[in-house]
Amino acid sequence: MSIFNTGLPIKKHTKIVPVFLTINSNYAPYAAAAIHSLTEHTNPDRYYKVIILHDGLNLVNRWRLRNLVTKNVSLQFKKISHSLYLKIIIAYCTKRQKGAGDFFAKAVYYYRFFIPRLFPMYGKAVYIDSDTILRGDIAELFDLELGEKNVVAAMIDPKVTVIPEFRDYVDKAIGVPHTEYVNDGVMVMDLKKMRKMKYLQQMVDLIQKYDADLVAPDQDYLNVILHGKILKLDPIWNSEPTKKLSEDVKLVHFNLFNKPWHYKNVPCEQIFWDAAKGTGFTGDLRRQQAAFDKQKQAEDHHKVNELIKKAGRLAKTDHPIFD
Repeated sequence: MSIFNTGLPIKKHTKIVPVFLTINSNYAPYAAAAIHSLTEHTNPDRYYKVIILHDGLNLVNRWRLRNLVTKNVSLQFKKISHSLYLKIIIAYCTKRQKGAGDFFAKAVYYYRFFIPRLFPMYGKAVYIDSDTILRGDIAELFDLELGEKNVVAAMIDPKVTVIPEFRDYVDKAIGVPHTEYVNDGVMVMDLKKMRKMKYLQQMVDLIQKYDADLVAPDQDYLNVILHGKILKLDPIWNSEPTKKLSEDVKLVHFNLFNKPWHYKNVPCEQIFWDAAKGTGFTGDLRRQQAAFDKQKQAEDHHKVNELIKKAGRLAKTDHPIFD
């Protein structure tokens, strides 16, 4: 069996559920937990194809990830090639990495927007971040009807609604009402519509035109380009970890703060560690946690504070960046 594409042959007339993740080798342990959780909550009558977009995933991690395939879940690896669009994005991210508080200055965050271009055989797909854990059947999310005008389905970003600096930044600098600004870590994507509107080209055009210093660039661009064309996703499909998590939640997203592979005694940590069992990466994750000492924790908190301060600074503007 190939280490590049794994899984059983697809039965005739089987409706495929394409699920995409974008990672590099550093993210492989988290992606493994996400994929393992997906395999634990599938419909035996459906076929799931997990496709990993990467920038050079090493062979050892490919071997370890391939062990997660099941009778109805296959795995495919696709390396992102250096197209003109990617070169522009990499140059933009490299420039942003020189600043403080730039959590999201990595090209890997933009790989999700190459999906329509690289996979013309699919009309629709689900994208999930690697720091997510499934508690329900992702086919239910894939089956969601987007409607005639909507291009993606995504959830209103909860951190924007509760952190004043982020809220002001979105309202004033991005120019999208914070009540409509979504998190792009979990999306149902209408790939046909994205191809038709040339989403990737529009995003790159904005990057070149404004060269904007942003807080969450890939997410900010999505909200600007697709404003008014986003179906608001039920929070059960993109819930932040809480001490008392509702039984209805079908996907937990360890977004931005308090990663369980860095910190102990954080909300929903057991959900993550249960998903990580049997992936072959548990030892790596425990070593990461042990190595994340007080100095690294202080640095992590500093980065978060710098990100919030940056949002506050950028919010002090007379007009939106993309006017």
